[in-house]
Amino acid sequence: MAEKAPVAGQKIKRKFMAHFIDSALPDAGSPAYVRLGTDLEEFNVEMNANVETKNNILGDTSVTLDSYQPQASADPYYAVVGDPMFERLQGIVDERQTLDDLKTTVVEVHLWDEVSEAAGSFVAYQEEAIIEVSSYGGDTTGYQIPFNVHHTGNRVKGKFVLATKTFTADSE
Repeated sequence: MAEKAPVAGQKIKRKFMAHFIDSALPDAGSPAYVRLGTDLEEFNVEMNANVETKNNILGDTSVTLDSYQPQASADPYYAVVGDPMFERLQGIVDERQTLDDLKTTVVEVHLWDEVSEAAGSFVAYQEEAIIEVSSYGGDTTGYQIPFNVHHTGNRVKGKFVLATKTFTADSE
């Protein structure tokens, strides 16, 4: 039996904030979302806020936060033959891909916030991103390809269906 999502007043377990990344090549036509988390004890999206602090001659301080540059690190990432994310990452390594070849999308799914119209559909946010392979190789535990995900913007709210791994943007 699947564990139920928390309700009002309960703490949210980490597994209820799901992170998906499109493992398909940018020109594939349709996304192939893979959930991140296997072998990861931790996965944080660092917001990297651009903050400016100024002091004026009156002794007042003003603080301006004008943008974010979110990024996350999947480390370790163990290579598994047949895993579409491994194939995407190995392609980046083998072909030394750059620029548009690194484009993808990520989806954050709030598994505690099920949409009532359709079971298995949850509130989600999709955003464009770039994949940066930070290294490859590893130790005796297995072949590793740790990578960073740099969010590049165009964040869109919508719904994500777990069974089909599809994202649909909310209409305006």
